[in-house]
Amino acid sequence: MSRFVLLSPSGDFDQKLRAAVAHGLRGTVQTIASDILPAGPAELFSLLNQEQPEVLIIGPDVPFEEALRFAKVFDVQVPGLSLVLVSDVEPEFLLHAMRAGIRDIVSPQADPAEIRVLLERACQSFATRHRGPEPQQAGNGKGLVIGVFSPKGGVGKTTLATNIAIGLGQIAPMGVVIVDLDLQFGDVASGLYLNPEHTVTDAVTPAAAQDPLVLKAYLTVHPAGIYALCAPPNPVDADHITPDQVSRLLEQLAQEFQYVVLDTAPGMPEIGIAAMEQCTDVVWVSAMDIPSIRGLRSGLEVLRQLDITPESRHVVLNMADAKAGLNVQDVESTIGAPVDVSVPRSRAIALSTNRGIPVLQESRKDPAVKSLRQLVERFNPAWRAQAQRKLHRRVVI
Repeated sequence: MSRFVLLSPSGDFDQKLRAAVAHGLRGTVQTIASDILPAGPAELFSLLNQEQPEVLIIGPDVPFEEALRFAKVFDVQVPGLSLVLVSDVEPEFLLHAMRAGIRDIVSPQADPAEIRVLLERACQSFATRHRGPEPQQAGNGKGLVIGVFSPKGGVGKTTLATNIAIGLGQIAPMGVVIVDLDLQFGDVASGLYLNPEHTVTDAVTPAAAQDPLVLKAYLTVHPAGIYALCAPPNPVDADHITPDQVSRLLEQLAQEFQYVVLDTAPGMPEIGIAAMEQCTDVVWVSAMDIPSIRGLRSGLEVLRQLDITPESRHVVLNMADAKAGLNVQDVESTIGAPVDVSVPRSRAIALSTNRGIPVLQESRKDPAVKSLRQLVERFNPAWRAQAQRKLHRRVVI
């Protein structure tokens, strides 16, 4: 059985598609090399010996209007099939594509790694529709929104956020998106070695706010099987993004993804407060120095006064060093809260950050890697079910 069927005479895209499938996907590709699409499912399935694929890819040489006509027919007659359109269609036409039943869109210039990630998502969508909906984690039909916060800069928030996203991507492939809400000086793009075409600025436009397909078109695919929404390259653009727009954006993403990971700006700007109000989980990060620890104590006190209390709190002591003159008990007594995870200072993490490859993306044996995996595990449904009443545990370094 051919799991993937390509309708296109384009030999170049056929080669890229086959390379994408060959490197990590189960199943085979069958190509119908014609820019004239079958009239409907019956004609297509007759060409496929009555076999039904999981993913149908409409190639780059098919006219957009013809692709929409074809998709509408299949959406009505074979709604379980995942249709992917290969096109550089303008954002204003994405709504028409969604209404026609097209599940995803990929650029003809995409490389095999990008195509593979998109196909994985299409297969996951196919499987979900055929086995019924997945149980939700947040208990309200939405995914978990995990915000990484710190009142002070320089404590490793972005490193933790990107590793959390990569780790969760191993639990829920294509079910994770990381959002850079340090809108002026965010580093998620460099932390993941991405060069995004679109950013948060695009994702909060009226078109994206009204249509999840348009919003998804603005996400950047990472080779590790997650999505990223990076900060705008020009800090001035951040001035035009409002807290209400960010709230709406996070609500949309929580409806579409199992996990939404937020990297935030230091301190408590309005955008950060708006984001925290959408969080199911907050990861508080502190380095092992007096200014960071006192800043965290002040931040927690402010939130108590504002009565902003996300469902679950996770305190992380980052770059922990037993030779720093402080211990976990000192930190806990200062902030008035238990430390949940201690991540020791690590050369491996520093190297991975400089390379733009999160340490959890590679198979490394390092005490810091073990701690990061413990942090990621706290968002695993199996762990949460067992430790629902014990989210805060004392750690030692």
